Amino acid sequence: MALNSILKFFIPKDRVFFQLFESVAETVSMMGAKLKEVVNEKEFEKRAELIREIENLEHVNDEFTHRIFTELGRNFITPFDREDIHYLATSLDDICDYIYSSAKKINFYKVNPGESGFLKMADLIASSCLEVQKAVAELRDMKNLRKITDAMVQINSIENQADDIFDQSIEQLFEHEPDAKEVIKKREIYQVMEIVTDKCEDAANVIESIIVKYA
Repeated sequence: MALNSILKFFIPKDRVFFQLFESVAETVSMMGAKLKEVVNEKEFEKRAELIREIENLEHVNDEFTHRIFTELGRNFITPFDREDIHYLATSLDDICDYIYSSAKKINFYKVNPGESGFLKMADLIASSCLEVQKAVAELRDMKNLRKITDAMVQINSIENQADDIFDQSIEQLFEHEPDAKEVIKKREIYQVMEIVTDKCEDAANVIESIIVKYA
């Protein structure tokens, strides 16, 4: 009986880490979808309510991330490298932080998010977040590597598209927006939205590192 108790201490709590990462990835995907709702909502107050929902999800994600770091400190044996667990948790948390920042700035600066550039960027963010969730879900057993690699290819492609949309939107902004204050405000929002897709790519790179080592 005592031997069994000792052995249990050294068994990696894979389920704990995988469940937490899957919960974080689900939150990432939900926040991406909510940001898409924000830019498609014309009324300021309704947008404000959606932004509050994003803020709540960001707080939920912070709790999940904190639990990952707590488990990392408790467990001697982990399902994959401790550094990779830390990097993945951090990169997923960054995605959530920048999504919330994007949403918050839209109403803070009182800009109209209905222009095509914002709509396209939000579409790309929602899609990229969904692909992140798909990839993270496959880490539990790594049996479907094709699904993971397909998701990573999509994330990289989306990041490239976001770069193009950002460049085009900024060019249009400087060409057609006469109000310098509006240019500054919208440019900052575009920058933060583009960073979201960068952070999704960062998460994909960590996942790629994990499957190279363990698949």
